Amino acid sequence: MATKWISLHRVEGEASRQAHADLPDGTYEREFGKEGFFGPAAHLYHRNPPTGWIDWEGPLKPRAFDTTKLNASHDGPWDATPLMANGAVKMRVWRCSEPMDHLARNGDGDELLFIHAGAGDLYCDFGHLPFSEGDYIMLPRATTWRIEPSEPVVALLIEATNDSYVLPDKGLLGDHAIYDPAVLETPRIDEAYKAQAGDGTWRIKIQARGEISTVTYPYNPLDVVGWKGDLAPVKLNWRDIRPLMSHRYHVPPSAHTTFLAGRFVVCTFVPRPFETDPGALKVPFFHSNNDFDEVIFYHAGNFFSRDNIHPGMVSFHPCGFPHGPHPKALANAFKQKAEATDEVAVMVDTRDPLDIAPEAESVEWLEYVQSWGAANREAAE
Repeated sequence: MATKWISLHRVEGEASRQAHADLPDGTYEREFGKEGFFGPAAHLYHRNPPTGWIDWEGPLKPRAFDTTKLNASHDGPWDATPLMANGAVKMRVWRCSEPMDHLARNGDGDELLFIHAGAGDLYCDFGHLPFSEGDYIMLPRATTWRIEPSEPVVALLIEATNDSYVLPDKGLLGDHAIYDPAVLETPRIDEAYKAQAGDGTWRIKIQARGEISTVTYPYNPLDVVGWKGDLAPVKLNWRDIRPLMSHRYHVPPSAHTTFLAGRFVVCTFVPRPFETDPGALKVPFFHSNNDFDEVIFYHAGNFFSRDNIHPGMVSFHPCGFPHGPHPKALANAFKQKAEATDEVAVMVDTRDPLDIAPEAESVEWLEYVQSWGAANREAAE
């Protein structure tokens, strides 16, 4: 049976004719939506900030974690520190400072690496792929790979459990908007790749159904001499993303979608000009993302909508309550003197609730839930 939303385009009381612009005087707009930012939505105009709570009890709350306090090194990606997960996605933090002495293969789904720090070389079934800070590397399910860091690597691993990553449909913008497919890089069968092949004992650690099996070879299995086809690892650096924006309208996070999987999306926030229309919002709007949990990994820059957040931190906003800019950002929303944002962050929105790992709870900033509170509002005034 086909599904159709009950679509009722109505206006009641004091409301803006255009979302995220020209709000009624003294009001705070909150987007109340379905299916992330892709489904039907209503815009509610409140007399007080929707995040103006003074107390919070119970497990449903905004949370933040400081991954820079996770100092353990890791033997390989399967030893990475878990952050949060559900049946469709796993997020982990991986630190690697020495060349891997074994190969890795994920039989449970595609693996997406975001290189938060460091640089080096990745060798896989398809060849050699140099990488550096700010790169996404998407490895299709069952790709065999290893890395040799030239600088210590810190990476966010986003596993699409039993699923595949695809590129977003760019619609009216055309295929070359936001980032041109021509900027996507694939591994090469170059001299560096040929030089690393040869005799010697090599192990492949294979993850399948959450368990690790080890297969040992008397030679390096990364000995491919060529390949063809339309399936391969790809690399994309955030600097090659040309964000969609409007000088008259604050576009929703969905406009910054970088990769899609069946039950979650990965978005990238990169530096972009502020809106210049006097009536347009210049900070993220308050929103109730009623079907998705929201995770943001802060990579670099000054996170203008958040207080006391630094690179390497992760915020978590489960669905079920409104969230939006912190009081100082809200107070400066129409006083912005800078011409552009100065932030890089990775957002993962998940259709299913996420479970927080004990390792993440050990580095939680417990006061984060109060960062929208009365003390911060008074300080912003």
